Amino acid sequence: MTKDNYDKTLSLLTGVLDYEKFKSVDLAIETVVENVKLKQQIFAELEQHCPSHCILATNTSTIDLDLIGEKTNSQDRIVGTHFFAPAHIMPLLEIVRTPRASLQAVVTMLDVGKKIKKTPIVVGNCTGFAVNRMFFPYTQAALLLVDHGMDVDKIDQACIEFGMPIGPFRMTDLVGFDVALATGMQYLENFPERVYKSMLIPLMTEDKRTGEASQKGFYKYEGKRKASPDPEITSYVEESRRISGATPDPELLKIDNSAIAEMVFFPVINEACRVLGEGIAFKASDLDIASIFGMGFPPYRGGIMHWADSIGARRICTMLSEWEMEYGQFFKPCSHLLERAAEGLPLSASATKTMNNQAKGKL
Repeated sequence: MTKDNYDKTLSLLTGVLDYEKFKSVDLAIETVVENVKLKQQIFAELEQHCPSHCILATNTSTIDLDLIGEKTNSQDRIVGTHFFAPAHIMPLLEIVRTPRASLQAVVTMLDVGKKIKKTPIVVGNCTGFAVNRMFFPYTQAALLLVDHGMDVDKIDQACIEFGMPIGPFRMTDLVGFDVALATGMQYLENFPERVYKSMLIPLMTEDKRTGEASQKGFYKYEGKRKASPDPEITSYVEESRRISGATPDPELLKIDNSAIAEMVFFPVINEACRVLGEGIAFKASDLDIASIFGMGFPPYRGGIMHWADSIGARRICTMLSEWEMEYGQFFKPCSHLLERAAEGLPLSASATKTMNNQAKGKL
C-alpha cells in the first residue's frame, strides 16, 4: 500500500473498550474463538446495545446459528458470515441463513460481500454449514490412513499432486490444533456415527505440539513457514494406532498417489451429497464454487461435484462400500449418493429430476 492509502484506511478504524458506539451501527460481526457460551453472551450484549435494524452476524466456522442466538429475541436478523482463511487470499464468503433469518438480512450481506470483493454463496444452517462440513472428512480420512500404516508426508504429497495447494496435515498445522480440536468436537457431538475417532492430534497437543505457531505439529518449522518432516511424530502415530486398535495394512501401502487422493476425497464427495440432500446447499454448482474459492480445490477439475460427476456416482459408491467393509462405517455411502448411483444420475442432478425419474419408474 502507499502511505496515503495506508493512512486513509487506518483512519476508518476506531477501537473501543465498551458498547457505547454500537448504538448507531448497521452491522455487527462477531469473530471470537469457537466457544458457544462466549458467543451466546456476546450476542445477548449486541442485541442490548445495537439498534433494532442492525444485522447481527457471526464468523463461526462450525457452530449452529440457532445455538448461538438461543439467548436472544433477534433470530430474524442473525446470519452467519463465514470468511475463509487466509482471508486476503481465499475469496469465498459463506452466508448462512437460518429459517428465521429475514430475506433483507441475507440480501444485505450479499451486497456487503460484493462490496468487499468476495464471492458470496448462501447456505442453510447446520454444524459446519456447507463448506467446512463438506470438507471435514478430508482430514478425517487422512488420519484413518495414517492409523492404518501410511506416512503423513506421503498423504500430503498425494493431495498436492492431485492439485491442492497443501495437504490435510500441513493445513491442520497452519490453522492450529486448537481449532482442529474445537471443530472436531462439534462434528463428534453432531455426527458421531461417521466421525473417525483418531487420537493423534490430542496426543500431540498434550505435548504442546500445536502446529505451525508452536513450530511443531505434523511437521517441524524453521524460518519463514518452511515445513520439514519430523521423525518425532512416529511415537505419536504408534500410540494413536495402539489406542484405536488399528494395524498397518500392507495392501494399503502399495497404492499409488492417485488412489490415495481418491480415499481422501471420496468421503468429501459423500458428505457433499448429504449437504445437497438435506438442502443445506441449494445446488451442486454452489459446492463447486465453494470448494475452489474456500478450500483451494484445484480449479481445473471444475469443483468437487463436477469432478465427482466425471468419475460417476456408481464407481464412487462402489469404492466407498468396499472401504466400508475394510475400514468401517466412516466410508459408508449416504442415501443421496446411493440413489444417484442406482438411477445412473449425475450427483449434480436436481431433486426434481430425481423425482421425475422415480415417477417414470412407477408408471
